[in-house]
Amino acid sequence: MPTAIVTGQPVPGSSLEGDLRSLGFDVRMAADTAEARNLIAAAPADGRVALVDARFVGHPHALRLGLTDPRFPLAAVPGAVTAQGTARQALSRALEGQDETGGGTAVAVDSLPDRLVTALDADGTPVHRPELGSLVAAVPADPQARNEARQAVLAVDEEDVRLKSAVKSRDGFFTTFCISPYSRYLARWCARRGLTPNQVTTASLLTALIAAGCAATGTRPGFIAAGVLLIASFVLDCTDGQLARYSLQYSTLGAWLDATFDRAKEYAYYAGLALGAARGGDDVWALALGAMILQTCRHVVDFSFNEANHDATANTSPTAALSDKLDSVGWTVWVRRMIVLPIGERWAMIAVLTAVTTPRITFYVLLIGCALAAAYTTAGRVLRSLTRKARRTDRAARALADLADTGPLAGALARVLGRGLPGLAVPAAAFLGGAAVVACSALTGFGGWLPVVGAVVYVLTSALATARPLKGSLDWLVPPFFRAAEYGTVLALAARADVHGALPAAFGLVAAVAYHHYDTVYRIRGDAGAPPAWLVRAIGGQEGRTLLVTVLAALLTASQLTVALTVIAVCVALLVLVESIRFWVSAGAPAVHDEGETA
Repeated sequence: MPTAIVTGQPVPGSSLEGDLRSLGFDVRMAADTAEARNLIAAAPADGRVALVDARFVGHPHALRLGLTDPRFPLAAVPGAVTAQGTARQALSRALEGQDETGGGTAVAVDSLPDRLVTALDADGTPVHRPELGSLVAAVPADPQARNEARQAVLAVDEEDVRLKSAVKSRDGFFTTFCISPYSRYLARWCARRGLTPNQVTTASLLTALIAAGCAATGTRPGFIAAGVLLIASFVLDCTDGQLARYSLQYSTLGAWLDATFDRAKEYAYYAGLALGAARGGDDVWALALGAMILQTCRHVVDFSFNEANHDATANTSPTAALSDKLDSVGWTVWVRRMIVLPIGERWAMIAVLTAVTTPRITFYVLLIGCALAAAYTTAGRVLRSLTRKARRTDRAARALADLADTGPLAGALARVLGRGLPGLAVPAAAFLGGAAVVACSALTGFGGWLPVVGAVVYVLTSALATARPLKGSLDWLVPPFFRAAEYGTVLALAARADVHGALPAAFGLVAAVAYHHYDTVYRIRGDAGAPPAWLVRAIGGQEGRTLLVTVLAALLTASQLTVALTVIAVCVALLVLVESIRFWVSAGAPAVHDEGETA
């Protein structure tokens, strides 16, 4: 149980102690700094400790925001500061030497917790300060100020603030206006019944899997039920994040579930549609796999661009300035958010098309819509990158290298080649090499050796593209080019095999590898680094897997290739899932909550 130490003389009529207990704290009283220091030392070594001024006046949710968020080692609101186990030492250092006078009469100085925050800031220790908005958190200096603070507390509807803050400030049109107006109340209902975000996330996954099963029946009632259940799954998907924000229930396991289940739900639904179409005599597995590849590549574009530029210095661009200007005009904001076909709009479109049309039409519309959205967002980002004067950091270069997923073959060649290519030649090499292997695989007959030649060229261009740090203006395009090359090669070879089961096996392989790539993304987002090097070596890296698949296609019959793709998919899935689960349930995993990609 976390410990809250209330410092100073108790104030008659204060609800502070009760508020802290309602938040799960074991409350202790400290009359002076020495007693507070002793209580901190006596608290469980790995537990959270909070120091709160006895004169604190504010909303309980302000305390919840400042004292219970598990994502931040140190956090504070006016009159209160908290430290998790990893930051206890920093808090103890700040407490050393503090006296009782406060050095003045100002509230920020007179309050011991505020003095500690000032000391932590002076020491260069980061302290999270949540946005409180209209919520009150204050340490009044006199009875009149205290009465005014209490009146301010009564003037604000805390529950309304909690409900509004549970909804993401930036979301798609469909989610904002068709889901969030009622899903936030569902989140509150779940919170009051003790449900956790992880339970809601799991319910969303199960609902989506049932939807996929309904689509797999291939009947019109099944398709209608699938569409309805897909929307229900999306409602629950919004609810889990809103519940986490409403009650600040963030966890490492929740980060992993939230980060991966969205993709699992969508891609499982694609498979269900393909199975349902097959029952009606229509083979759309190539379209299903194409949709998964396109959507995955869109996400990689988002991730790579953001990682390349989020900490860039001199981050200026005329294109970015125009974008900011457009964001100041209400209607253009929503149009631009809808153009990119975010998850809400996309799932609504898929659900409606499933219910009223056929799987083939659903996939055609999905592919066209996602392709247009990808062209729009990628073109804008390319223009921003070319017109931006920025120096990208070593961290950004490492993140792009990790997203590239380079294996031992290209890594060894890169060391031999030395400096690699300059400037725009880096993404050009990645694109040309990827285009070569995909074209060779798509245009030649099954069983030929030309795809192998293309794959060898691709290994060489992969090495050239990653031989030097990825700090160029368009180097963020390298990872998505690699994804498109690897996945596209698997699709092309399976389609050319023209045998029952080849495309479903390819779908499984791409899904397993895509999971590895998403797992890499969310580890980087949590500042936990990439998956271990042994895992990348064990599954061959992106260029190694591409070469392997082309060699197998040249040596094996179509039926044998289907079996080989299935075996590789199972092996890759087992390795990446076991390592991913080990990491995300470990103590070192980041306690972050994925706020989601608009795409």
